[in-house]
Amino acid sequence: MQSIHNNFKHAIQKGQKQIGLWSHLCSPISIEILAHCGYDWLLLDMEHSPNDLSEILAQLQAMKGGTATPIVRPPWNDMVTFKRLLDIGVQNLLVPYIQTAQEARDAVSYTRYPPQGVRGYAGAPRASNYGRVKDYAKLNGNELCLLLQVETLQGLDNLEDIANVEGVDGVFIGPGDLSAALGHLGNPKHPDVLKVIDQAIARIKACGKAAGILTGDEALAKHYVAQGCLFVAVGADQNVLRDSASALVQRFKD
Repeated sequence: MQSIHNNFKHAIQKGQKQIGLWSHLCSPISIEILAHCGYDWLLLDMEHSPNDLSEILAQLQAMKGGTATPIVRPPWNDMVTFKRLLDIGVQNLLVPYIQTAQEARDAVSYTRYPPQGVRGYAGAPRASNYGRVKDYAKLNGNELCLLLQVETLQGLDNLEDIANVEGVDGVFIGPGDLSAALGHLGNPKHPDVLKVIDQAIARIKACGKAAGILTGDEALAKHYVAQGCLFVAVGADQNVLRDSASALVQRFKD
C-alpha cells in the first residue's frame, strides 16, 4: 500500500520545530533547488504571488525527493480552490484572513469529504497517486494539516475560538496585516506589534495548537522559536535572491 504520510503534520503534533522558507517565485526550478537545502517546509503562495493551479502542480512535482514538505496558501477561504488543491496532492493548507470560529469551521469542512465536510469527491486524483493509494478517501483526512492565518483585530479577539475548532492543526500569525490593523502599517517590529504577537503565541499554545509565523529577522525568528512557535518561516526566496545577488555585484563594484 502506498503511503500518504504527512511528515509536517506529525512533526508539529510531536512538538518538533519546523523551519521553513516562503516562496514567491512561482518557479519549479527554484523550488526544486530550495527543496534540497534542508528546510522542513516551503510555503507556496497563491495569495500574494502570481501562482495558479498548474504552477502549483509543477512545484509540487519539483519538490519530490527533497527535505521540505510543501504548504500552500490559497488566495482565500474558498471551497472550490481547496478542492482543486487537495486533488493535486496538497496536504497542508495555510488559509489567510480567518476572523471567526465559523470561518474556521468552514475551512475544515472544505477539506473533508461528506458527511464530515463538503469536499467534492474525485475517483483517482493525483493525491491518491491516481488511485494507487488504497482507501485514500477514508484515510486522507487524518493526514491533512489545516493552518489558519490570524491577522486582524477581530481574529485576535476570537483567537481561542478559532484555535479550538476541531480539525484545526495550527494558527499562523500574519505580522504584516496585523501591524496594519494595529496602526503600524509596514512596521511589524513596532513594540506594540511585537507585544501582541508574543501574547498571541502564548494563547495559541494554551489551546494546544501549533503556532507559526514569518519573519526575515534572524534574531526575531530565534525569539519566536524560543517562545514556542513550532513552524517558523525564516525568510523568503525573492528576498534571498535579491540580497545575495546585490551583495555579490557590490563586492566587485566597491
